[in-house]
Amino acid sequence: MSDNRCDPTTVRQTRRIAPTRRSVSGVYMFRRETPIPFESTLERDFLIRAEFMRDVLDVTCQPVRIPFIDPLGRPNFYTPDFLVHYRLGDRCFDDYPRPLLVEVKPLEAWRAKWRIWAGKWKTARKFARSQGWQFRIYDESRIRDQAFRNIRFLERFQRMQFVAEESQWIVNNLRDMGSTPFHYLLSRHFMGAFRANGVAHLWHLLAIREIDCDMSRPLSDKTELWVPDRA
Repeated sequence: MSDNRCDPTTVRQTRRIAPTRRSVSGVYMFRRETPIPFESTLERDFLIRAEFMRDVLDVTCQPVRIPFIDPLGRPNFYTPDFLVHYRLGDRCFDDYPRPLLVEVKPLEAWRAKWRIWAGKWKTARKFARSQGWQFRIYDESRIRDQAFRNIRFLERFQRMQFVAEESQWIVNNLRDMGSTPFHYLLSRHFMGAFRANGVAHLWHLLAIREIDCDMSRPLSDKTELWVPDRA
């Protein structure tokens, strides 16, 4: 297998996304660096979710054109929506997280037309395997899940500003503790009249990924917090 198969710099957008009146389209500035076009609010929400996830390295829009035979027997091309690359982290290269080729489709749409689309999706899975990738269909259940609801909640705290020394003090203490519930970290650093500011400060640190938690669970004062590994 070539190393380039997991290198996001070797994959580029293959199809230009034009404005459409049928759905909301636009450009999402991924991590404030990379403009990624989207053709629906569901695609936009997929990007919002992917951006927050620490293990996601990069996302490429419309990454490949895959030839297939349509239901009428005609040759055609299929272009999946995104290719997601993941960070290696502390895993060895032989166990690297495979890139994920993604088709974003509303649940109602793919249930209604799965027989029509099954052929191109089968071809996409075969193509993905040949590249050392995975292929999956993402609908609302995989995108607008509990993690996404948590992300949207945290957005209001992301751009808040706090004293850098105070933030570092909180992070250092949490690192020394290993992990602790939100309410304990709050009571340790913010008492009395400072409590409301402390709540916002801790959510801010989570929003900017200085601290971490299990995003698959609802956020609450019992949420277990820790300092993520920067590897």
